[in-house]
Order: sequence, then structure tokens, then C-alpha cells
Amino acid sequence: MSNSKQYVWYASYGSNLNKDRFLCYIKGGSPFGSTRIETGCKDSSLPVAESPFIINYPLYFAKKAAGWQDQGVAFIGLKQAPDSLTYSKKYLITIDQFLDVVKQENSGLAFDMDLNEVKEKGSKLFRQNAWYGNIIFLGEDNGYPIFTFTAPWDRSSVDVKKPSPNYLATIIKGLKTDYPNEEILDYLQKKPGIKGFYTDDELASVISG
Repeated sequence: MSNSKQYVWYASYGSNLNKDRFLCYIKGGSPFGSTRIETGCKDSSLPVAESPFIINYPLYFAKKAAGWQDQGVAFIGLKQAPDSLTYSKKYLITIDQFLDVVKQENSGLAFDMDLNEVKEKGSKLFRQNAWYGNIIFLGEDNGYPIFTFTAPWDRSSVDVKKPSPNYLATIIKGLKTDYPNEEILDYLQKKPGIKGFYTDDELASVISG
């Protein structure tokens, strides 16, 4: 690990749970199942560490993502809830890489961000209309701060949307590195956007596939 670089943990909870998909944000390219091509980070070095992580903010699926068959993608709510367990994988990357990932997740739009301010306030809205325009501080691990990002809107202001089987399979592939199939089924089946849109058998089929 370079002494000249500053590192942070990025806690993913959607398709970036799948490391192969996340590395498209680092190195560039198109993830399997998506039609979108990512530009990659200016620094394409790989994460220096990764580990599973629990986020105590509620997961839901909403909007229509063009790269994922015009169907729903993952967000977390803005209010922490101790009983909300959102499975995550966190990656130890440089601050510059994290900011490049945030930029790519928001259609390449430039923005100014002081992560120390995010730490102090707990969260910071940096782009009102961007899908992932709000950065949240989630604590620290081994001396490095943990950040994630989500939508700036209130959960109740948007309709939930079913994620495509491709998008869901991408998430599940990432979850499988840390959890058994039965636990993944139990985890996903009640999430807004899954419940009422996928039967348990349909969800189990995606998981086993």
C-alpha cells in the first residue's frame, strides 16, 4: 500500500457487491448483464482489501436504469435503522478512486466534495437530482472511514420498481462470496422491489442460476 495515498472504505450494497462488476468502475468496461460502459478511474489500481459489512439503513429498489433493462436498481434510505440489515461488501480504495466511482455513478457529472465534512455531519447532499447524490459516513474500520452513497430523496417519495433478473443476479453473485443460498433468499425476499414482484420460487431460481 502506497504511503502517499489516502484510503477509504467504499461500502457497496447494490450491483457493486459483485467484485467483477465493481472493477468496471475501477478499470473501465461493461459489466455482465448491463449495456452500460464505465469509463473507469484515473487510478486503475485494484482495491487493497475487501470484506463483508452490514449497513443499518433500509434497502429498496426503485427508478428505471437504462443499463439494466429499464428496471429498478438498489438504494438505501436516508434514515439509520438498527433493525435494518443491508448486506454490503466494502472495498478499501483511495479517496480519489472513491470520488471517481461516485462521479461515474452520477453520469460523469463533476462535483466538489470534502469527505471530512461528510464525517463531521454524517451525510452530505452534493447533487439534488442525481440518483446517488448523497454520501453517507458509516463509521470506521482499521482506522479508515467507511462511506457509501444513495439517493437524496425520501424513500416514501418514489415508487419501488422490480429489478431485472440480470441486475439481481449480479447482486446475488456478490452475496454468494459470503453467504449461503438460503440466507440470500431470506435476505432478499422481503425487500421493497422484490416482495410482490418476485415469487419465492422465481427468486430461488435466480439465486440457484
